[in-house]
Amino acid sequence: MSNEFNQNSRFGNRVKRKKTNLVLNSLIIIVLLLIIFVAYNIFASGGENAAEPKKETQTTEQKQKVVKEKKEEKVSKEEEETSQAENTEDENQSEEATTSEQADESQAVVTEGGSSSDVSQSVENPSWKPVGTTQSGEHTPVYDENSADWQEMLAAMSYATGIDKSNMTVYWLGRDKSTPNGSVGTIESKDQKQKFRVYIKWVDGQGWMPTRVEQMQ
Repeated sequence: MSNEFNQNSRFGNRVKRKKTNLVLNSLIIIVLLLIIFVAYNIFASGGENAAEPKKETQTTEQKQKVVKEKKEEKVSKEEEETSQAENTEDENQSEEATTSEQADESQAVVTEGGSSSDVSQSVENPSWKPVGTTQSGEHTPVYDENSADWQEMLAAMSYATGIDKSNMTVYWLGRDKSTPNGSVGTIESKDQKQKFRVYIKWVDGQGWMPTRVEQMQ
């Protein structure tokens, strides 16, 4: 009877130990799984947070680039508009500088021929006046199509011949060596019906004044 009790007791202890071990092993596995899960979340979260600043930096740089490009485009557009406005203002000033008074054709002196064999007649008119100028200070002729001086010379030739600047073809315009402060130009109407050699001279503070017009054949 005692032996049987002892055997049952030992058997019960073994069963209890097995159950205890099973529970402990299960708890260990659960703890390990929890540790793995927590570690994975920490690393995954850390990686995302590390990537976020880079993404945010890239987005900021892109925004700054777009803003910079827009500013440059705006500045370029404003400069272009300013340049166009200045050119228009220069043209208007040049036109305004042209005298509104018409020459008295009755005072014109017409002679046959001129400075070369291709000239049919020459005209000089004492009623011609300087066309005005937007320039100031000491004057030096500027034979540049984009200069105010060039535009004022064209205005003087237009005034003397009646050919509008917009309807004028300029073949040559340069210094007239025979006249101090003088220039001479060869122009023609765009329909090629009128061709002239025009002599002009600079009058200080008043602009260019025609002195002689030669009608060319």
